Amino acid sequence: MGVPNQDIVKVGSLMAAKHLAAIYNRPDYPVIDNRIYVEAGDGDLMEGISHEAASLAGHLRLNNLIVLLDSNRNTMDSLLSDESNDNVAERFKAYGWNYLVVEDGNDLEAIDAAVQIAKDEQTRPTLIEVKTTLGYASPLADSHKAHGTVLTAEQVQATKANLNYQAAPFAVPEEVYAHFQQLRERGQAAHKAWDDLMTQYAKSFPQEAQNLQANLTNAIKFEASKLAPDFAENEATRDAIHQLLQVTAEQSELNLWGGSADLGSSDKTYLDADKGFQPDRYDQKNIAFGIREFAEGAALNGIALYGGSRAYGNTFLIFSEYMRSAIRSAALMDLPTLYLFGHDSISLGPDGPTHQPIEQLAGFRAMPNLTVFRPADALETMYAWETALNQQHPVLMALGRQKLPTLFKYQDAVKQGVPKGGYILSEAANNEPSGILMGTGSKVTLLLAAQAQLATDNIFVRVVSMPSFELFKAQPQAYRDEVLPPVLRQRLSVEMATTDDWAQFVGLDGVSIGIDHFGASGNGDDLIKRSGFTVENIVGQYKQNFLK
Repeated sequence: MGVPNQDIVKVGSLMAAKHLAAIYNRPDYPVIDNRIYVEAGDGDLMEGISHEAASLAGHLRLNNLIVLLDSNRNTMDSLLSDESNDNVAERFKAYGWNYLVVEDGNDLEAIDAAVQIAKDEQTRPTLIEVKTTLGYASPLADSHKAHGTVLTAEQVQATKANLNYQAAPFAVPEEVYAHFQQLRERGQAAHKAWDDLMTQYAKSFPQEAQNLQANLTNAIKFEASKLAPDFAENEATRDAIHQLLQVTAEQSELNLWGGSADLGSSDKTYLDADKGFQPDRYDQKNIAFGIREFAEGAALNGIALYGGSRAYGNTFLIFSEYMRSAIRSAALMDLPTLYLFGHDSISLGPDGPTHQPIEQLAGFRAMPNLTVFRPADALETMYAWETALNQQHPVLMALGRQKLPTLFKYQDAVKQGVPKGGYILSEAANNEPSGILMGTGSKVTLLLAAQAQLATDNIFVRVVSMPSFELFKAQPQAYRDEVLPPVLRQRLSVEMATTDDWAQFVGLDGVSIGIDHFGASGNGDDLIKRSGFTVENIVGQYKQNFLK
């Protein structure tokens, strides 16, 4: 059983089909030319995501989408009329959809006729409402109890009698075998026709065919550093990802595209030279998802399932809550989706606690099969991006807007360490550390300053950057012990987020500086200082806890 109404991820697959068709199709060579059918129920259309996704599909004029609504007027608990009085026809017409109705769900000719009309539609997605009877022919027909109730042996016999069904239990009639054999042969013929078309396409357009095949098979190796982004001495990680998006889209063979829930201009997740993915510009790459975070996340899943491109999505980290279910689905399906979430901390002071993420990273780090990065600077962002594009798993990056010193001095360590999730950024000056300072994001710079200040008191500590907990924990035990030697128990972590998930690294004797309460409204710098994110507090906490 799937997640309720996330079949609407097909909107993403349809977007991918339109996008790839606009890029690769040539006259007489429609190599990308398919429709997608969705079967939905009354309950699916009550889910909030159905409103977001249907609105987006109507706006984008995805005429290759055909939804067949199983309209049986019953939900799990009761009659549909007890829960909803939506006018489905007018609702979808308002979204810009074509609406058709079939009054009898057993009239296969009427259903086929409606599908043919939908296939001829040129500018709109189509909803076909097919009116059916839940539990048809059974004693529970037209009752919500037919949803989940197991029929008794007597009720099964009564249903068979009503249908005049004579076959023995678990027997498959020969005419069913024959029907499915016809479907198999039809599919094989269609597959061969497409293979033949691709063979001719490759002869006429070899470069396009090679690029399409490379994207479909995930054969493109990505090396961000060779694309030569021009990072400044001080760079916000959101500005770093902006540069990386440009050079990736412009210089890589990878079909990279994506968009934002109306926050791309703030988080810098747009492509400068792009006019925007719209009905008359399906070849373009900037997707205006609108303020539809859940549909955005589901659409990214659909794009990933379709294949042939890599897509990213964006919003503020705090608003990721609206797409969490879609992210969980991506992790469950192990899809190569990319989430670039901005405004990662309480430094977003004036907007107050409603916009300041606190517990979000801990929640995502607890999600199986999701890799989370919180880079400390532009270089860590670059190698995190490279790592993300070279794996076929979902990746989330938490990015900030404050300018941070670029770690040029430590470039070799960063390059080698980021793909491993955690690494020694700066060894103790005497090469014999008595303790470890560790952290992520913007606070890594503070750790380097605290390391230097402690050294003036002959207290020598190691600084460990931990951009990805998941990748670090996946390393061999020998490597983890090299970075965090078991004998070094004086460990202090710093992160602008909750502290609970740092216990696995600092241990029982360690100390964590973080935020275990909601933020506040005010000047961002003042909030940071008041929360203890200063060199003086880090040094003081280290001495207070480990030098008694």
